[in-house]
Amino acid sequence: MDIQREKQPWYSRYKYHMAAGIIFTVFLVYVVFLSVGPRRLQVDVERIQIAVVKKDKFLEYIDVEGVVQPILTIQVNTREAGSVDYIPGEEGSMLSQGDTILVLSNPDLVRSIEDQRDEWEKQMISYQEKLIEMEQKSLTLQQQALQTDYELTRLRKSYELDKEEYRMGIKSKAQLEVSEDEFNFNVEKAALQREGLRQDSVVTMIRRDLLRNDQERERKKYLRSCERRDDLIVKAPVNGQLSFIKVTPGQMVSSNEAIAEIKILDQFKIHTSLSEYYIDRIVTGLPGTIHYQGSKYPLQISKVVPEVKDRTFDVDLVFTGEIPDNVRIGKSFRVQIELGQPEEALVISRGNFYSTTAGQWVYKLNGTKTKATRVPISIGRQNPQQYEITDGLHLEDYVITTGYDTFGDAQELILK
Repeated sequence: MDIQREKQPWYSRYKYHMAAGIIFTVFLVYVVFLSVGPRRLQVDVERIQIAVVKKDKFLEYIDVEGVVQPILTIQVNTREAGSVDYIPGEEGSMLSQGDTILVLSNPDLVRSIEDQRDEWEKQMISYQEKLIEMEQKSLTLQQQALQTDYELTRLRKSYELDKEEYRMGIKSKAQLEVSEDEFNFNVEKAALQREGLRQDSVVTMIRRDLLRNDQERERKKYLRSCERRDDLIVKAPVNGQLSFIKVTPGQMVSSNEAIAEIKILDQFKIHTSLSEYYIDRIVTGLPGTIHYQGSKYPLQISKVVPEVKDRTFDVDLVFTGEIPDNVRIGKSFRVQIELGQPEEALVISRGNFYSTTAGQWVYKLNGTKTKATRVPISIGRQNPQQYEITDGLHLEDYVITTGYDTFGDAQELILK
């Protein structure tokens, strides 16, 4: 006898198909939700850094590496041409002003100096001879004037006697006139001789001055020649360190040729290069600081080179107070150059988010610090430790500052 089986409901027969359909529908809804809603990413809190937005003193400054250089480097040039005889100066040695660096030889110059000395000696002899000649001429003129004065005195007495004899009738009028004419002639002659003697004195003085000037010119010419001989010995113009000599014994050098370099080591400067971004804000006089071994050493910009090379320009700073004990040429220091005075501002600590977001957005934490969401921000000034926030964040907001290179394009971060 057959047993009649109870007919099952339709959904029992299709339950597996229905379960698969439900699972597929849920998966499809999840995929759609992910594509439409914000992209989330789980992040380990221990692998990121969180900073708080706060009010603080903001000082805009540049932190760069500077290299110690001598305050001044002097190039040593030759003044005379010649061949290098010997080099007593050694590279790296400390020199005092006047110390010999090298000695040149120039036989042609030596002969020229000897010829100049001979010419000066001849000039001196000629000067003495002309002085003697002028003295003799003056003596001759003085003797002639003296003789004329004597004759004039004698004729005056004779003329007075003739006038007395003429009144007594002893001499005739013709004899008196002859005596008078002779007396008047000698008076005029004596006057002319005195005038000639006076003019000779004036001419003699002028000739002496001219001769003396000629002699002085020859003397100075000879001394300049001797100075040229002294210039064959190249000496240190200042105290300092002889950094290098670029000539060798026997080498021919020309006048005004650079042959050595001296570094002045009584003071130092810090040389650095800055980005062209700051070229309009960097001027001489701006303060700077070196932090070294727990101490601060003040600096000041002394020179700005406006020429831009490879998107940077050069700046020199000098110490305005104490300097570190172990300063030496070539040593590097971190230099902070201040661009203004400290101001109250809304700031956050620096992080690598800026290189990823260009400062346009940041992940901001919610109140429970379990989730972070992208928010747009505006960044103003910056220094090596802080960013100034001008828009998008408020006081005591918390933001993520690191790890952005691993977040991809996630809109939200779930912190765990």
